[in-house]
Amino acid sequence: QVQLVESGGGLVQAGGSLRLSCAASGGTITTYVMGWFRQAPGKEREFVAATTWSRDYTYYADYADTVKGRFTISRDNSKNTMYLQMNSLKPEETAVYYCAARRSVGGSYYYTESEYDYWGQGTQVTVSS
Repeated sequence: QVQLVESGGGLVQAGGSLRLSCAASGGTITTYVMGWFRQAPGKEREFVAATTWSRDYTYYADYADTVKGRFTISRDNSKNTMYLQMNSLKPEETAVYYCAARRSVGGSYYYTESEYDYWGQGTQVTVSS
């Protein structure tokens, strides 16, 4: 059973940056597809970014169109931790950000909540205008 704990959220002005972390325990994320989602008040949880892996342990990333070019997902397997670097933040990106994990044979991305097995508790990101 993998446990995920997010950190790094906070209050930032529009145009600013934050880096979120997702620390995993109870299992190694080396062979997990990892993702970030967010949920704004009154809205459904939405996909932000995901990282998958290939059999030579090369890691790949995909992003929602709304964050491409501004957000970067990465992982440090030695620390069993995933990150989300968020730049040029916008007020409409105020939300609770969640990390998620799914054990996988690799090569696929997952874009919906139901495809992930493990979730963190979320970290609040507030972007002021």
